[in-house]
Amino acid sequence: MQVQKVRYITDINKVAMLSETEKEKLKEITGKFAFRVNDYYLSLIDWDDPGDPIRRLVIPSEGELEEYGCWDASDEGMNYVVPGCQHKYRTTALLIVSEVCGAYCRYCFRKRLFRNDVKEAQTDVAPGLEYIRNHPEINNVLLTGGDSLILSTSKLRFIIESLRSIDHVKIIRLGSKIPVFNPMRIYQDEELLELIRTYSSEDKRIYVMAHINHPREITPEAKQAFRALHNAGAIVVNQTPVLKGINDDPAVLGELLDRLSWAGVTPYYFFVNRPIAGNREFVLPLERVYNIVEEAKARTSGLGKRVRLSMSHSSGKIEILAIEDGKAYLKYHQSRAQEYGKFMILECPPDAEWFDDLPGSEKHWTHPASTSQIPQLL
Repeated sequence: MQVQKVRYITDINKVAMLSETEKEKLKEITGKFAFRVNDYYLSLIDWDDPGDPIRRLVIPSEGELEEYGCWDASDEGMNYVVPGCQHKYRTTALLIVSEVCGAYCRYCFRKRLFRNDVKEAQTDVAPGLEYIRNHPEINNVLLTGGDSLILSTSKLRFIIESLRSIDHVKIIRLGSKIPVFNPMRIYQDEELLELIRTYSSEDKRIYVMAHINHPREITPEAKQAFRALHNAGAIVVNQTPVLKGINDDPAVLGELLDRLSWAGVTPYYFFVNRPIAGNREFVLPLERVYNIVEEAKARTSGLGKRVRLSMSHSSGKIEILAIEDGKAYLKYHQSRAQEYGKFMILECPPDAEWFDDLPGSEKHWTHPASTSQIPQLL
């Protein structure tokens, strides 16, 4: 098999398809928000279309400088129990193992990680591993960041082998957009596939939590990566926010659900975009998001309809069951306060974009007190 090398670009001036005028305009944005892409992903862009959704995913835009949101809208800084390890929900721990991605999505809810003054990811995962070892209620661990599959295979081997030495950890999740950012990294790396093959068993499975936002990302190369992961014993699921100008069209989302199901990738979550600094131009009202998702689900099979629409709020994952006649019908799908399944009916103004925008939402949760010794970001 011929090895296809992917070239990474971190200087906007090196993107040959942009005009000199465009590059000059974008320098201010890349000075505030990190920029990174690769030549494979750039090849998916229709450069004749200034509104091309793949372009909007990774090429900066002036809208990122609009005043909006904050760096940590879901209060992840409150979840750290030791450096590099978050424990928000009882059975799940997160290891922040990387501050790098295959490319930087412009809507990213962890843009803070790519700032020079923030150090959340840890090269030394020993404190996190020890915490997990001492908490037998944790049965699944998510490796995230940044992108877990940007790590070298040797580094991944160390982490995965360490987790597999902890008997109560049954599931290891790899949070990654690499299956569509750089699929060759997966199917050309037999060492990675053998690692998955060794440690993804019938009783202790490895999941790849993919981030696929648009059906055009599902290329022949991406499908080859899915197939390689499946053949190695991994289970691949997908999650994406509903993003203005990228996938806010029932036909697009419906096609995404279909193409994921056809490729054997489970549609897992549709998310409401978090109110993160720089994200103003990607945001939609909650009612609009709900209607887009329902119309998309109407176009697909029951396999596509497995997806859940949720908000990753400070208090938990809040599933949007329905928005009708000015009211939002909500349920805690996950809960920091162990209020799983708690049902809420709240007024939903037409311009509401987040749980906190719903009148009366403050009665249903309490802002968490930090359990971390790590300085807060805000």
